[in-house]
Amino acid sequence: MPTLQLPATATLAEASALAAEAERAVMAGVGAGGERSPLVVDASALQGFDTSLLAVLLHARRQAGGAGCGFGLTGAPAKLGQLAQLYGVAELLGLDEPARAAAARPA
Repeated sequence: MPTLQLPATATLAEASALAAEAERAVMAGVGAGGERSPLVVDASALQGFDTSLLAVLLHARRQAGGAGCGFGLTGAPAKLGQLAQLYGVAELLGLDEPARAAAARPA
């Protein structure tokens, strides 16, 4: 399963490199036999970020969807969820409150 590990800082200065890294991670999840693994973005190291990170995450989600792969975001800090809510993209990124509550419930 390909994983994109976000750095501690993800601002406009890092956005292009992160978007390219996301594309590489998606392609790494497409096997020679056509099998597809979901892209998992690990945001647990995030400490500083701006709105450009939302664009990177949406780009990664779009790339994964275009390749027939799933998309997941783990370890997102609460402030990222708040920013995504503010911009109306929380549900797309799995950061809306109902999705977070469901993910936190034991199976």
